[in-house]
Amino acid sequence: MAQNVLLTGGTGFVGKYLTDVLIEAGFSVSILSRSNRESTPRVTYYKWDLKKNYIDKNAVLNADYIIHLAGEGIVEKRWTKRRKRAIIESRVRPVEMIYSILEMNNKKLEAFISASGIGIYGAITSHKICTENTPPADDFLGITCQKWENAADKIGSLNIRTVKIRTGIVFGKNEGFLKKMVPTFKSGFGAVLGSGKQYLPWIHIEDLCQIYLKSIEDTKLEGAYNACVTDNTTNSRFSKTMAKLYDYSIWIPKVPAFVLKILLGQMSEAILTGQRVSSEKIQKTGFEFQFTDLEKTLINCIK
Repeated sequence: MAQNVLLTGGTGFVGKYLTDVLIEAGFSVSILSRSNRESTPRVTYYKWDLKKNYIDKNAVLNADYIIHLAGEGIVEKRWTKRRKRAIIESRVRPVEMIYSILEMNNKKLEAFISASGIGIYGAITSHKICTENTPPADDFLGITCQKWENAADKIGSLNIRTVKIRTGIVFGKNEGFLKKMVPTFKSGFGAVLGSGKQYLPWIHIEDLCQIYLKSIEDTKLEGAYNACVTDNTTNSRFSKTMAKLYDYSIWIPKVPAFVLKILLGQMSEAILTGQRVSSEKIQKTGFEFQFTDLEKTLINCIK
């Protein structure tokens, strides 16, 4: 009988891709859903409701592995106090609920794998290269990721192998970050944001899914791993490459930082700043990125 992987956030951008990868690798997949979905031959759906503090415990008890992807979008809305609370709670609360079911039923998983973000290193731009040993920042993104990972570590306290995937910007076909950027560049109005010097650590969705698969299959993986290509891409380089793919050179002046701050408030930090991040640790496990060239990756995703 195939081992079962339970996904939170399984109907999102990463979750949909990962579901296909897991099924192809021979796993059965279950997904926690807020709506009443009919199970299919491919996927079993279970109900959960964070507001009501409810998860169908059978989803957890029937799982061999759990991958936690759920979380409100970081740059979907302005960072009001209410929005900040929702961003953190949507990442932490599901893990707390899962922990309670595991502990109460003395359930042992093969592994618990949680998404995290390179935002843990802070909303700043510097020439420093961040590794998994770099101390977390004390700004909103840093604190959010710390709480996210601390929740996962609580699962680890149950003697369950726990892996945390600190993810960069994810590139995929007609989804995620590129889905927001393509219309502007395709229309000929692409521009560099702020100074353009902020780093943009990225990863192709296929490589990210393979990292999750390796986290399941390689029992030596434990702790935090950066999931992004170490190629020093900046916002300026990304913007110019995007424009090139649509056969023009950027002609619009850089969008000033103060304009973005007015439009987006504190959320502009996520756009105007960015650190260099090392992927050496995951590569030392034997993982090989299939997509490492920015231009070829963007062509793969949008052409």
